Amino acid sequence: MKNIRNFCIIAHIDHGKSTLADRLLEYTQTVQGKDMQAQVLDDMDLERERGITIKSHAIQMNYKDYTLNLIDTPGHVDFSYEVSRSIAACEGALLIVDATQGIQAQTISNLYMALENDLEIIPVLNKIDLPNAMPDEVEDQIVDLLGCPRTDILRASGKTGEGVYQVLDAIIDKVPAPKGDPDAPLQALIFDSVFNPFRGIIAYFKILNGSIRTGDLVKFVATGKEYDADEVGILKLEMSPRDEVGCGDVGYIISGIKASKEVKVGDTITHVKRPCGKAIAGFEEVKPMVFAGVYPIETEDFENLRSSLEKLQLNDASLTFQPESSVALGFGFRCGFLGLLHMEIIQERLDREFNMDVITTVPNVSYHVFDKHETMKEVHNPAGLPDPTLIDHIEEPFIRSSIITNTAYIGAIMTLCLGKRGILVKQNYISGDRVEIIFDLPLGEIVIDFYDKLKSISKGYASFDYHIYDYRPSKLIKLDILLNGEPVDALSTLTHVDNAVSFGRRMCEKLKELIPRQQFDVAIQAAIGAKIIARETIKAVRKDVTAKCYGGDITRKRKLLEKQKEGKKRMKQVGNVEVPQKAFLAVLKLD
Repeated sequence: MKNIRNFCIIAHIDHGKSTLADRLLEYTQTVQGKDMQAQVLDDMDLERERGITIKSHAIQMNYKDYTLNLIDTPGHVDFSYEVSRSIAACEGALLIVDATQGIQAQTISNLYMALENDLEIIPVLNKIDLPNAMPDEVEDQIVDLLGCPRTDILRASGKTGEGVYQVLDAIIDKVPAPKGDPDAPLQALIFDSVFNPFRGIIAYFKILNGSIRTGDLVKFVATGKEYDADEVGILKLEMSPRDEVGCGDVGYIISGIKASKEVKVGDTITHVKRPCGKAIAGFEEVKPMVFAGVYPIETEDFENLRSSLEKLQLNDASLTFQPESSVALGFGFRCGFLGLLHMEIIQERLDREFNMDVITTVPNVSYHVFDKHETMKEVHNPAGLPDPTLIDHIEEPFIRSSIITNTAYIGAIMTLCLGKRGILVKQNYISGDRVEIIFDLPLGEIVIDFYDKLKSISKGYASFDYHIYDYRPSKLIKLDILLNGEPVDALSTLTHVDNAVSFGRRMCEKLKELIPRQQFDVAIQAAIGAKIIARETIKAVRKDVTAKCYGGDITRKRKLLEKQKEGKKRMKQVGNVEVPQKAFLAVLKLD
């Protein structure tokens, strides 16, 4: 056990985590020959196409008689739950900082997460081979942040392999061996799981105490279910079966579990005959930030969508969902995501991995609605809002956000945040020309396009990180969109009083462009309660019925036009308007 080292790689997005992991695997000869490719641990097509890590990946390496269990983690704020789970299974972390960009918001938040779990931090300065690297300046920033001596900072390049052996030696020297009692009852923490169509659910675990052998009868504490361990083993590039996985090690268990709700991330595995005294204090339940309705395009696919979401939830524990129905779209699910990128990735994975065609409604956040008796109800969906006469006040979630940027962009970023009803808390100068601005912002305002705007006004140099801070009273109203007088519940939103009229007007204009013309006039209206605040009309597609009249009496033309008008009127009574998927997405890109 003293020769085991469990560590993860944490950093801001695009600071070279996966590239450095590739070099570690290459230099320890874990991956060789034709298996060696860029982003070797990222096994999803989506990850390769976008160049981002979505899932954390565990793999075991051997170096100088030591067993190194590496977990490569994502960098984007939307996948921070993956990072928290990886940190729970480690004793040390490589903190990677890009020598060209310096410390960013996600670097700081991931570092704090690692420090809360008492991990040993090894700072690594990556990308020092690039011509625009600023190693000395960035080292100053790391020293300010960590308070460590400069000599502790390792310089490396994931691309050329420079300094990789020093990183491996530092892991062996500095990361503590796992603490645990090999003779105690089995106590293992599940930190991830995947669904395999042939073998059922495979759970990844880290053993804190005891050991597990093939054929053992084990129990999952949270669900109380018992299983035979058909196969246990360690995680190489492929799964590698072993007779026994010992204390302090990271491995997997296959026990023929079919139902996804029987495996919970954060659960404890123990033996049935000799159970452990208590479950491991697992990490907290995930709190979704953004909610959206996901509906199958074909109504009969509802059950398929449910099983697809359950399988996806195994692989991504931060996805939550519950059934709901909509007048416009039929039966579907209200899903909770950690952010907009997370929502986009889930939608893409449903399409690619399960061939599910889905419509996603306008994303929104959860509100606390208080009635006249001060009873609180949590509302995720504008349709679930009680009658306005019964509402005393509504509270909306606020986030505490940290934006790290170059001083040149302070003005533009302040303007953006204040325009989103933000409240400036403070600003700290980190070093030279870098500043950290702390803002309190309503989550509902940043859900849609805030991140894109922040990136464009700062030319990509601002990094953004946030956490839910509290709920505050706010003047919110429900904005309905009506098509020919019928409300489309999937397009209704909760918005602030000050933004309602301009938002409603822009929605109507956008929908006018996107909804195809019908055989009859379509009225698009935005309404607050019974008051219409904006209207656009899509003109009917008309045939020129008077084309055959050459001259002659005007009454002939009038008679034909009246007949056409009657037909259009009748058609309007029976016709319904199909809203294309583009219209739901348009609301996200109103500006």
